[in-house]
Amino acid sequence: MSNISVQQIDDVVIKFAGDSGDGMQLTGTQFSNNTALVGNDLSTFPDFPAEIRAPQGTLPGVSGFQLHFSSNRIFTPGDACDVLVAMNAAALKANLKSLKKGGIIIANTDGFDAKNLRLANYPDGVNPLEDGSLQPYQLHTMDVTKMTREALKDVNLGMKEKDRAKNMFVLGFLYWLYDRNLESTENFLNEKFGKKQDILDSNLKALHAGYNFADTVEAFSTRFHVEKARMEPGTYRSITGNTALAYGLIAASQKANLPIFLGTYPITPASDILHELSRYKNFGIRTFQAEDEIAGITSAIGASYGGHMGVTTTSGPGMALKGEAMGLAVMLEIPLLIINIQRGGPSTGLPTKTEQSDLLQAYYGRNGECPMPIVSASTPSDCFNAVFEAFRISVAHMTPVIFLSDGYIANGAEPWRFPQSKDLPAIPVKFKKGLEEGEEQFLPYHRDENLVRPWAVPGTPGLEHRIGGLEKQNITGNVSYDPENHQLMVRIRQEKVDKIADHIPPQQIELGPEKGKVLVLGWGSTYGAIKSAVLELLAEGHAVAHAHIRYLRPFPKNLAEILHSYDKVLIPEINNGQLIKIIREQFLIDAVGYNKIMGVPITKGELVTKIREML
Repeated sequence: MSNISVQQIDDVVIKFAGDSGDGMQLTGTQFSNNTALVGNDLSTFPDFPAEIRAPQGTLPGVSGFQLHFSSNRIFTPGDACDVLVAMNAAALKANLKSLKKGGIIIANTDGFDAKNLRLANYPDGVNPLEDGSLQPYQLHTMDVTKMTREALKDVNLGMKEKDRAKNMFVLGFLYWLYDRNLESTENFLNEKFGKKQDILDSNLKALHAGYNFADTVEAFSTRFHVEKARMEPGTYRSITGNTALAYGLIAASQKANLPIFLGTYPITPASDILHELSRYKNFGIRTFQAEDEIAGITSAIGASYGGHMGVTTTSGPGMALKGEAMGLAVMLEIPLLIINIQRGGPSTGLPTKTEQSDLLQAYYGRNGECPMPIVSASTPSDCFNAVFEAFRISVAHMTPVIFLSDGYIANGAEPWRFPQSKDLPAIPVKFKKGLEEGEEQFLPYHRDENLVRPWAVPGTPGLEHRIGGLEKQNITGNVSYDPENHQLMVRIRQEKVDKIADHIPPQQIELGPEKGKVLVLGWGSTYGAIKSAVLELLAEGHAVAHAHIRYLRPFPKNLAEILHSYDKVLIPEINNGQLIKIIREQFLIDAVGYNKIMGVPITKGELVTKIREML
């Protein structure tokens, strides 16, 4: 055994791919959690089919999980893979194009029988494992199914149940290859299957069998080791965007001393937020799974009217259905959070693929003049701080706020150095408790210097008032059809949103000089790709900078000044050009777009090429 060396490497991208019943998401998540415990920096990209169960062995049924880990700081799941784990022929066919030349393929030969090859649309008699077409790669084949069954021959389970453990065999194999400890996954399996002894045994035995197989077969003459990343000291955990978002809501609720009511309807990729929040009733959180999208938002509006914080979660199709109710919340001028985890559209579109195509919908997608602040998150861990800010703005300015994330951020994971409660700012909440001295009657639309109206909880003596969706008379809140009053109210509602710019931080430059040749301006999930591309070009001495917008409406007050400090502005987006329209309109600059609408993130390599063209 002594002839196996351990090679130190900085950076690895692994793609786990198989049938959607092969447990690739679980395998990827376990490897990610183990990676976080080792102290590597990491970024993940789960990529699963929209079908609940596409036919086994077919290309539409391929489920993938990409994991990038490194001893350096990283910001994307990687442009191309170093290692591809292919559980069947379809998984190889769907993912081979993203594997680097010279990369490692670990293939399960059982998934390359005649039936699987036919289902993956390979021509008759062609087997890529045998025809030399994989010559440019390092191919390692093993019959995972056969070896898993062999390892479990003494376990009292049916063949189908035994085969479910084959993902653990692969995981054990990779733990050996990357010089890892099995303990984190052993603990996970004990917690998950502690009461089901046979299933627990089968998974643990398969995990150890994979590890021992790698150790004895000497398929690899080298094991790889990635050192801990140099990161700020603190306590870290691996977190996905939706989980971070749920924790951000809980933290804001605690800091505002305001209970949360989540009124929602399940929709991919937002449902995880409902699942996560429903586990925290001890923090005064109520979750309600409504019969449809409209009931979800209107129940949340009712909760806000009653003095709680109403929250509703959805994706693009649900935003369309919630449009009229959002208008009601704007008319009532009460706090409300509308969280849109964007996906490919229009219509049902691409439910499990990512897109940033709902920005214009968030700006303009309601009837009438209906302005609302918009806040966006740029990475999985950023969801915590960004939604905390959205909550603060909503309460401070008595307005519904749209929060934008997307499928890539929601399902992707990265290390998060979680904050201490004492380090988070308090969120002040003012309820009107009764009539002030000299006040004869309650005037619900009487505003302060920020044009914010008072929050009056129903049932407070003396604060009876009329509420509804018809136009309000200024100050009194009575129903009014007066032309001058309508124009005044439309302008007040807009000015109120515009004034929020006085209460948000100025726009920062993430990287690069304050004046230069090209500014790459982004929002949302393009953050990692832009940052990585700009870092590479700065290292070569180019005058390139990166700014990323969290506050999309209103924009920070210094944004115009920043935009005019560069010769050219590039705006990469996973849509057909939406932020660019707003930037051109508001700042009259000839920005250039880079648009990719394939349901997958923009890569660093694509941006480096585009920025070089502009230089």
